[in-house]
Amino acid sequence: MNTPSRPASPVLPPAHDVGAGSTVQYVVDTLTMRIVSQEYGTDERLPSERALAQELGVARNTVREALDLLETRGMIRRRAGSGSFVTYDPEGESEALSPVAAETGPLQLQVVRSMLEPEMVRLAIIHMSPRQIEALGATLSDMEAEHTDAVAFMRLEEEFHRQIAAGTGNPLLIACYNLVIDTCRQAFRTAMYRRHLTPRRIEARQNTYNALFNAIAARDIAEASEFMKLALIEDQKFLLQED
Repeated sequence: MNTPSRPASPVLPPAHDVGAGSTVQYVVDTLTMRIVSQEYGTDERLPSERALAQELGVARNTVREALDLLETRGMIRRRAGSGSFVTYDPEGESEALSPVAAETGPLQLQVVRSMLEPEMVRLAIIHMSPRQIEALGATLSDMEAEHTDAVAFMRLEEEFHRQIAAGTGNPLLIACYNLVIDTCRQAFRTAMYRRHLTPRRIEARQNTYNALFNAIAARDIAEASEFMKLALIEDQKFLLQED
């Protein structure tokens, strides 16, 4: 009897799925980031459609459509009566990095972020639903609970920013920012976080993100833009290893 071979690690296609509504795309992006960051590991069963719908503040049919797209992309496999299981292999992550992301240096990345993120948070404040703000607060809570694992904190930072991008409701901006996140996942950045993101620095960044979230929740565009710029300055100092 032949044992079925394990599927090869998929190379992720462009983050935006043509024809997907913005809410479906939000769910796709959320689950994609969780899978790629190994919050949901290979062969692990995802939460039920009902649980995901409640957590993300969307309808179950929206979750179902998003899972269909993830299965098409080769990231999950759906088994009748059993649920959805992750098939993405993190060993293939380096292959998924786009050529543009691979060629972009750390300071070039910061230039693009400084152009995108202040405007991104402004649009998000205008368009984010209360449920999306609530989900952003949940991510912040996870960030505040992480004190020592630098890479885990980095993944939560990415998720926080991705949720802000999704909150704009702009598919092109969301796709552009997914490329930014892809670039952030370069090996140099992960290695740097492991070496230099100390508990003291994590705490400082937590304080900045807490203030940023409060401004977003208050729909204060000017305040949120300033805290977003402050987060960028702190990240640039970190990259340059300045105190």
